[in-house]
Amino acid sequence: MTNKPLSVALAIAALAIPLAAQAAVITIPQSALIPSTQLYTDDIGGGIGSPVVMTGGGNAANVGQSRNDDGFRGPIDLGFTLNFFGNDYTSFYANNNGNISFGNGISAFTPTGPQGAPQPIISPFFADVDTRGTASGLMNLRVMDNQLIVTWDRVGYFSANTNLLNTFQLVLRGPGYAIPAGEGQIGFFYTSMQWETGDASGGANGFGGTPAAIGFGDGQSNGYVLEGSTQANISAAVNNTRLWFTLTETGTPEVVPPPDTPPVNPPTGVPEPATLGLLGLGLLGTALTRRRRRA
Repeated sequence: MTNKPLSVALAIAALAIPLAAQAAVITIPQSALIPSTQLYTDDIGGGIGSPVVMTGGGNAANVGQSRNDDGFRGPIDLGFTLNFFGNDYTSFYANNNGNISFGNGISAFTPTGPQGAPQPIISPFFADVDTRGTASGLMNLRVMDNQLIVTWDRVGYFSANTNLLNTFQLVLRGPGYAIPAGEGQIGFFYTSMQWETGDASGGANGFGGTPAAIGFGDGQSNGYVLEGSTQANISAAVNNTRLWFTLTETGTPEVVPPPDTPPVNPPTGVPEPATLGLLGLGLLGTALTRRRRRA
């Protein structure tokens, strides 16, 4: 198995701490995924923005580069105030490894689930993205009015592998955005998803080991995690799909049901297992709001 430099390997240690006994982790059912073959920017036009130039993370070679391994850029101004898990943020970090975070960047490359991240995190596909190979695309950022879009465009995996490539996108909107029906404040979009594990995460040829994780974490071992995260075939599960979320008043995510879907709360009887997962997305908010608000 290919090893990473010690300085980078230490970053993963922070993610290896077992969840606290009182931690709350809600599973997002895969049934919430909506078939889709386009990115959000394919729908609205205007492209995916510009490549993100790293300011830190991984090793010194990442700084000032767009092609990188385990790098991040930040803090980046959001252009609005985001209430996320009960805390207010006005900036974020764009992390090459398939996520954005708040408070600090994240260089860790092997996910233990978003709830295991050391910082609050939004994770469309937390895995060991490596864009150093010349055939790999890059992480791109597009800032619009009250909305930002981060796109991992045809990206490879560690160690500089480009035989398989992934394309996925995160949409994040401010509280003042006029959200169309059927959409939300946070969107995950996936087109061709061909790999799920980097070589340093126990994988070989893009699979095996510890696969990618998808969801949200508050940096304190609580989170919302897509069913199948860190398990085999998570890349196939999200291939050519999309998923919208709203944020509650307490900053916790709720799945936006597909158009023409019956209400999540059934009038009587016991919910189906998949529905239980959707119901759970709204139950964690109260428990997670006892947080100090920070700018």
